[in-house]
Amino acid sequence: MAEVLAPAGGMEQLIAAVRCGADAVYLGAGGFNARQGAENFGGGRLADALAYCRVRGVKTHVTVNTLVMDDELERLDRMTAELAAAAPDGVIIQDLGVAARFRERLPDLPRHASTQMSIHNLDGAKMAADLGFSRVVLARELTLREIEYITARCGIETEVFIHGALCMCVSGQCCLSSMLGGRSGNRGYCAQPCRLDFNNGERGYALSLKDMSHIKYVRELSQAGVASFKIEGRMKRPEYVAAAVTAVRAALAGEDYDEEALRAVFSRSGFTDGYITGKRDTSMFGHREKEDVTAAGEVLGRLAGLYRAERQSVGVDMAFTMTKDSSSLFVRTENECVCAEGAAPEAARTRALDAEGAKRSLGKTGGTPYYLKSFRADIAPGLTFPVSALNALRRDALEKLSEIRGFTEGLELHDAAPEPPEPHIAAGRTLRGRFERASQVRRWEELELVILPLGEVERDPGLVEKLGDKLAVELPSLFFDSERCSLQGRLDKLSRLGVKNVLCENLYALKAGADAGFILHGGAGLNVMNSASLAELKRLGLSDTTVSFELSMGKISALGGGLPRGIIAYGYLPLMRFRACPVKGRSGCGDCGGAGQLTDRRGVRFPVICSERRYGTLLNSLPLHMADRALPEVDFLTLYFTTETPEEVEKVVDQYINRLPFPAPRTGGLYFRQIK
Repeated sequence: MAEVLAPAGGMEQLIAAVRCGADAVYLGAGGFNARQGAENFGGGRLADALAYCRVRGVKTHVTVNTLVMDDELERLDRMTAELAAAAPDGVIIQDLGVAARFRERLPDLPRHASTQMSIHNLDGAKMAADLGFSRVVLARELTLREIEYITARCGIETEVFIHGALCMCVSGQCCLSSMLGGRSGNRGYCAQPCRLDFNNGERGYALSLKDMSHIKYVRELSQAGVASFKIEGRMKRPEYVAAAVTAVRAALAGEDYDEEALRAVFSRSGFTDGYITGKRDTSMFGHREKEDVTAAGEVLGRLAGLYRAERQSVGVDMAFTMTKDSSSLFVRTENECVCAEGAAPEAARTRALDAEGAKRSLGKTGGTPYYLKSFRADIAPGLTFPVSALNALRRDALEKLSEIRGFTEGLELHDAAPEPPEPHIAAGRTLRGRFERASQVRRWEELELVILPLGEVERDPGLVEKLGDKLAVELPSLFFDSERCSLQGRLDKLSRLGVKNVLCENLYALKAGADAGFILHGGAGLNVMNSASLAELKRLGLSDTTVSFELSMGKISALGGGLPRGIIAYGYLPLMRFRACPVKGRSGCGDCGGAGQLTDRRGVRFPVICSERRYGTLLNSLPLHMADRALPEVDFLTLYFTTETPEEVEKVVDQYINRLPFPAPRTGGLYFRQIK
């Protein structure tokens, strides 16, 4: 049976989750978690929270699922030591460098690949397994059949979100909040600008999806082999947690659940199951309205009653012994046994204590996590024992049992202090061009690499001969297993044509590209923010990589790691990748040419481009342009072309070759800003 995994943003939410029947909770330990705005469990409270759960037989997964910068690695190591002492059941990780650090220092702590890793197909899940993860939290955009396909073949556990908020963007691929306000969702500080009114001319709130609710599919997902059903909501109140856990437990048991209460406590115009069913239409979109807020007040009191009392979830066997000189109570679970010693009994003046009377007092375990499974008594005749003494004996035994169950010896921490990364010296900066369409390619002789999407090269195989070894094929940022044509077959065909290089924007592409024998180049979608990630990618065989454009120039210059690196130096930066199209009309894709735009509440326009009707990308409103500015010491600069005309492409290439200014509005992106 799959576990029910509940969010615990604070202690009250944790108690609500446990008392309503969660098998496991996930929580933040203070820093480095994707919900920095939650209460979390820093300041020494983590050990108490984990002990509370251990006593009640509930597992704990700690989130360390943000991108980390080099100057934060020392603080990360201190957290690692705290986790070693607290001994959770798993740690949820996004950053490749963080994963490598945990693998080295805490090898016995199971590592779960966060949904922020954007793992959405079988190759991605297999790559997570190769990296030593024991579980992968799959992207929320998958259908039931895609989940089933991955789960049956990946070789590690899968975890899927079953209820809660849906981001418009595939998790781990969103830079909208950081670009617009300096608050990075990849670092736990998302300001949720997508919930504001972006319109596509036809409808508003075009970047706001309804909350997902896949609870009705839990039995099918369980049959598919999913190991864990995850409820989103570490920023939500305890009543929400209680309602969601109760509903999932009921659905697993084949019982009806109160969907109206779920909707009332929190929703955005109701729920959607568009991803799991594959019906990705405009009905998926919705936003928080006044009626949604009002409805919550009507159910909070009732939902609070779900977790008011302790849930008795741990069965115990009791054995009571009373002789004329002593009394004792043994309490046993499947794994522990304790004994409490009581006072000597007295001779009975009227009625002697019998087994039934002892059971009535000793079996009163209300208010504790324990319930009585079996009771045995060995009582010498003619003796009595006060009820108060029996109650004290029971309390003493159960307190000892809780102390043992809550205790941990911790995990072995390998005390390997991180070596300072060697300073990186660029061999000489080169220019690369990434083009959305083959028709845009200009001045390619002056570029080190010419990067084109897979579909563009397939449509014009002559590009391989024309561009030769300068050609690098960009593998799709998102590639779902239900796509009609096998990716491996397409890559084999490219290899036979003579293609040698591929650009990888996602973990799946590292595996697919390596298996097909290509030279691997990492894209900005890999979210490289620290030297440890660069070292890990070098270990995995990459020839070079583009670092995250959320890093400042100073931090980029300080990166070590031994792997050649570069930056996106020009372009309308990709701020979101999504599977549910925000510019799709009610009639579907129709004759859409694969390009659209969204307008925010201030009238600023953001282009949207489509990749072969498989996924879309939201671009920034202004181009990044830095040809005339001082740039960090990197090995290459990538000019990232999307919507430009061939003539505009030629001008930009010339500006970078000759370091000329850009005669139009532009942005320096995040390279000259500090983000949270």
